[in-house]
Amino acid sequence: MPLRLTPTFRAALETTDRPLSGMWVCSGSPLVAEICAGGGLDWLLIDMEHAPNGLESVLTQLQAVAAYPVTPVVRVPANDPVTLKQVLDLGAQNVLVPMVSSAAEARAAVAAVRYPPGGRRGIGSALARSGRWNRVDGYLADGDDHVALFVQVEDVAAVEAAAEIAAVEGVDGVFVGPSDLSASMGLIGQQTHPAVKENVLRTFDAVRGAGKAVGVNAFDPDVADEYLAAGATFVLVGADVALLARGSEELAARFAQGDGRARAGY
Repeated sequence: MPLRLTPTFRAALETTDRPLSGMWVCSGSPLVAEICAGGGLDWLLIDMEHAPNGLESVLTQLQAVAAYPVTPVVRVPANDPVTLKQVLDLGAQNVLVPMVSSAAEARAAVAAVRYPPGGRRGIGSALARSGRWNRVDGYLADGDDHVALFVQVEDVAAVEAAAEIAAVEGVDGVFVGPSDLSASMGLIGQQTHPAVKENVLRTFDAVRGAGKAVGVNAFDPDVADEYLAAGATFVLVGADVALLARGSEELAARFAQGDGRARAGY
């Protein structure tokens, strides 16, 4: 019996009546990814740019979360057609490309995720999980329907070009990265600086003006609420590794005061 793939993140954004909230999965662990998948959030970002993830670990995480009603998005490490081809062949249907600062770079990303004649993605679905080893009828002909592409605006040049980036056909949405944006503004580590937030909101206006979905990273709940009120349609509000780090620190603050060796009976 022919198989059907799950709807893309583009489809999820088009059919929802509320913003979609998600979290980063940076641990590289399929077990942690599965735990996060069952938490009730709308989407997960499996990160290859700043996390210890390669093709094999991304594959196992995609498999681990597939049983849950959550949409996985894979952030590739760079706007590289080979990496994008490989990640798509793993079965990723939604990809996020970092550091896209111009319409030309956005068009390159579109070409990398589309089959000819509209792009340059290599054809290997018969050998890959993407088309379930030729068990998805019409996968090649309908390839564009099975893939959603999102790009990141992360520096001042990208903010200035946000309208042109969002207008590129085949870009399904733009995700703003306040961390790198703050660094490009000479405000490294100050993601919530008023000037940084102003540029985030400028990007929102530009992307919405092009009729595309716009998202943002915001670990501070109050800032996330501000961005949601300003029209963000998808947000990342936490990360697996950050939750583990802060949770373990809270445990230590409560239970590990004084000389741990003395408590252990040494």
